Amino acid sequence: MKMQSVGFKADSKLEDFINQKLKKLEKLESKITTYDVKLNVDKASNRENKVVEVKVKVPGSELFAKKQSKTFEEATDMVAEALRAQIIKYKENKFK
Repeated sequence: MKMQSVGFKADSKLEDFINQKLKKLEKLESKITTYDVKLNVDKASNRENKVVEVKVKVPGSELFAKKQSKTFEEATDMVAEALRAQIIKYKENKFK
């Protein structure tokens, strides 16, 4: 898992939280090859300024989700849910 935090240093607690959340996706799709995670603080918006972007590579495809919230944990939850839905769709299309 490649994690990049732009403009700040993510602490290990946050990294562990994100890691745990995303690893749960492997229960749906065991062939996930890479995770690219980008954490950012959006200076333009004042309250909900924590942005989490995740790119997930699966055989023959790349899934992507980007969410913004008031905490990185909340944004991570939303990203994981969005990716979960995309993985389900990916698997349905794979078996058509």
